[in-house]
Amino acid sequence: MGQIEWAMWANEQALAAGLSEYGGLGGAGRGGRRRPGHFGNAAGVLVCLLEYPRSKRKKGSTMERCGQKYLTAVVKLFGPLTRNYYIRAVLHAALAVPAGFLLSTILGTVCLGIASGIYLLAAVRGEEWRPIEQKPRERPQVGGTIKQPPSNPPPRPPPDARKKQLEMGG
Repeated sequence: MGQIEWAMWANEQALAAGLSEYGGLGGAGRGGRRRPGHFGNAAGVLVCLLEYPRSKRKKGSTMERCGQKYLTAVVKLFGPLTRNYYIRAVLHAALAVPAGFLLSTILGTVCLGIASGIYLLAAVRGEEWRPIEQKPRERPQVGGTIKQPPSNPPPRPPPDARKKQLEMGG
Protein backbone atom coordinates (compact mmCIF):
# COMPACT_ATOMS: atom_id res chain seq x y z
CA MET A 1 0.00 0.00 0.00
CA GLY A 2 1.10 3.53 -0.72
CA GLN A 3 1.51 6.39 1.67
CA ILE A 4 -1.65 8.30 2.55
CA GLU A 5 -1.80 11.89 1.37
CA TRP A 6 -3.39 13.55 4.38
CA ALA A 7 -3.76 16.98 2.81
CA MET A 8 -6.36 15.64 0.39
CA TRP A 9 -8.56 14.59 3.31
CA ALA A 10 -7.96 17.85 5.15
CA ASN A 11 -8.93 19.81 2.04
CA GLU A 12 -12.30 18.06 1.76
CA GLN A 13 -12.94 18.43 5.49
CA ALA A 14 -12.06 22.13 5.51
CA LEU A 15 -14.21 22.84 2.45
CA ALA A 16 -17.17 21.18 4.15
CA ALA A 17 -16.43 23.25 7.26
CA GLY A 18 -16.33 26.47 5.25
CA LEU A 19 -19.67 25.70 3.65
CA SER A 20 -21.13 24.85 7.05
CA GLU A 21 -19.78 28.02 8.64
CA TYR A 22 -21.15 30.19 5.87
CA GLY A 23 -24.57 28.59 5.94
CA GLY A 24 -24.78 28.09 9.70
CA LEU A 25 -24.09 31.65 10.72
CA GLY A 26 -26.18 33.39 8.10
CA GLY A 27 -29.28 33.42 10.32
CA ALA A 28 -27.50 33.85 13.64
CA GLY A 29 -27.84 37.12 15.48
CA ARG A 30 -31.33 38.10 14.36
CA GLY A 31 -32.45 41.28 15.95
CA GLY A 32 -29.92 43.84 17.14
CA ARG A 33 -26.83 41.61 17.19
CA ARG A 34 -25.57 40.91 13.65
CA ARG A 35 -21.83 40.59 14.29
CA PRO A 36 -21.66 36.80 14.84
CA GLY A 37 -23.43 36.24 11.54
CA HIS A 38 -21.03 38.49 9.68
CA PHE A 39 -17.98 36.82 11.24
CA GLY A 40 -19.23 33.35 10.33
CA ASN A 41 -20.06 34.34 6.79
CA ALA A 42 -16.66 35.97 6.33
CA ALA A 43 -14.86 32.99 7.88
CA GLY A 44 -16.83 30.56 5.71
CA VAL A 45 -16.05 32.50 2.54
CA LEU A 46 -12.35 32.76 3.48
CA VAL A 47 -12.08 29.03 4.14
CA CYS A 48 -13.96 28.15 0.95
CA LEU A 49 -11.77 30.42 -1.19
CA LEU A 50 -8.62 28.96 0.35
CA GLU A 51 -9.74 25.34 0.16
CA TYR A 52 -11.56 25.17 -3.18
CA PRO A 53 -8.43 24.63 -5.30
CA ARG A 54 -7.18 21.09 -4.80
CA SER A 55 -3.52 20.30 -4.48
CA LYS A 56 -1.73 18.14 -7.00
CA ARG A 57 -1.16 14.61 -5.77
CA LYS A 58 2.31 13.11 -5.64
CA LYS A 59 1.29 9.94 -7.49
CA GLY A 60 -1.56 9.39 -9.87
CA SER A 61 -3.89 11.92 -11.36
CA THR A 62 -5.73 14.71 -9.60
CA MET A 63 -9.27 15.59 -10.59
CA GLU A 64 -9.51 19.35 -10.88
CA ARG A 65 -12.65 21.04 -9.59
CA CYS A 66 -14.80 23.09 -11.95
CA GLY A 67 -13.37 26.60 -12.22
CA GLN A 68 -10.45 25.77 -9.95
CA LYS A 69 -7.85 27.38 -12.21
CA TYR A 70 -9.10 30.89 -11.37
CA LEU A 71 -8.79 30.43 -7.62
CA THR A 72 -5.50 28.56 -8.04
CA ALA A 73 -3.98 31.77 -9.39
CA VAL A 74 -5.16 33.65 -6.29
CA VAL A 75 -3.84 31.00 -3.91
CA LYS A 76 -0.49 30.93 -5.76
CA LEU A 77 -0.29 34.72 -5.44
CA PHE A 78 0.04 34.52 -1.65
CA GLY A 79 2.93 32.06 -1.95
CA PRO A 80 4.16 30.42 1.29
CA LEU A 81 1.21 31.73 3.32
CA THR A 82 -1.20 29.49 1.45
CA ARG A 83 1.19 26.72 0.40
CA ASN A 84 2.37 25.79 3.89
CA TYR A 85 0.10 23.39 5.78
CA TYR A 86 1.37 24.53 9.21
CA ILE A 87 -0.11 27.97 8.48
CA ARG A 88 -3.38 26.44 7.29
CA ALA A 89 -3.62 24.34 10.47
CA VAL A 90 -3.15 27.41 12.67
CA LEU A 91 -5.59 29.47 10.57
CA HIS A 92 -8.32 26.83 10.77
CA ALA A 93 -7.81 26.37 14.50
CA ALA A 94 -8.00 30.14 15.03
CA LEU A 95 -11.20 30.39 12.99
CA ALA A 96 -12.76 27.49 14.89
CA VAL A 97 -12.41 29.11 18.33
CA PRO A 98 -14.85 32.05 17.95
CA ALA A 99 -17.35 29.93 16.04
CA GLY A 100 -17.45 27.42 18.89
CA PHE A 101 -19.39 29.80 21.11
CA LEU A 102 -22.56 29.66 19.01
CA LEU A 103 -24.75 26.59 18.87
CA SER A 104 -25.64 27.15 15.22
CA THR A 105 -21.99 26.85 14.19
CA ILE A 106 -20.95 23.83 16.20
CA LEU A 107 -20.82 21.56 13.14
CA GLY A 108 -18.52 23.97 11.29
CA THR A 109 -16.38 24.34 14.40
CA VAL A 110 -15.91 20.59 14.75
CA CYS A 111 -15.12 20.25 11.03
CA LEU A 112 -12.57 23.08 11.19
CA GLY A 113 -10.96 21.50 14.26
CA ILE A 114 -10.67 18.14 12.51
CA ALA A 115 -9.31 19.79 9.35
CA SER A 116 -6.77 21.69 11.44
CA GLY A 117 -5.55 18.45 13.02
CA ILE A 118 -5.30 16.70 9.66
CA TYR A 119 -3.41 19.64 8.15
CA LEU A 120 -1.00 19.55 11.09
CA LEU A 121 -0.43 15.84 10.45
CA ALA A 122 0.12 16.53 6.73
CA ALA A 123 2.60 19.29 7.55
CA VAL A 124 4.55 17.05 9.92
CA ARG A 125 4.77 14.43 7.16
CA GLY A 126 6.25 17.00 4.77
CA GLU A 127 3.30 17.64 2.49
CA GLU A 128 2.71 21.03 0.91
CA TRP A 129 0.14 22.54 -1.46
CA ARG A 130 1.12 22.35 -5.13
CA PRO A 131 -0.98 23.79 -7.94
CA ILE A 132 -2.37 21.61 -10.69
CA GLU A 133 -0.60 22.87 -13.79
CA GLN A 134 -2.35 22.70 -17.13
CA LYS A 135 -0.40 20.60 -19.58
CA PRO A 136 0.09 22.31 -22.93
CA ARG A 137 -1.78 20.48 -25.65
CA GLU A 138 0.42 19.00 -28.32
CA ARG A 139 -0.57 19.75 -31.87
CA PRO A 140 -0.96 16.66 -34.01
CA GLN A 141 1.73 16.68 -36.68
CA VAL A 142 0.67 16.24 -40.26
CA GLY A 143 1.80 12.84 -41.40
CA GLY A 144 2.88 11.94 -37.89
CA THR A 145 0.13 9.35 -37.46
CA ILE A 146 1.16 7.18 -40.42
CA LYS A 147 4.54 5.71 -39.73
CA GLN A 148 5.02 3.82 -43.00
CA PRO A 149 2.80 3.80 -46.08
CA PRO A 150 1.24 0.46 -47.02
CA SER A 151 3.39 -1.72 -49.25
CA ASN A 152 0.58 -3.80 -50.81
CA PRO A 153 -2.47 -2.49 -52.66
CA PRO A 154 -5.90 -3.00 -51.08
CA PRO A 155 -7.54 -6.39 -51.73
CA ARG A 156 -9.84 -6.60 -54.78
CA PRO A 157 -12.30 -9.26 -55.87
CA PRO A 158 -11.22 -11.67 -58.65
CA PRO A 159 -11.68 -10.42 -62.26
CA ASP A 160 -14.71 -12.62 -63.03
CA ALA A 161 -16.53 -11.32 -59.89
CA ARG A 162 -15.86 -7.77 -61.02
CA LYS A 163 -17.45 -8.53 -64.43
CA LYS A 164 -20.57 -9.87 -62.70
CA GLN A 165 -20.79 -6.77 -60.55
CA LEU A 166 -20.54 -4.51 -63.62
CA GLU A 167 -23.23 -6.47 -65.46
CA MET A 168 -25.65 -6.47 -62.51
CA GLY A 169 -24.93 -2.98 -61.26
CA GLY A 170 -25.19 -1.38 -64.62
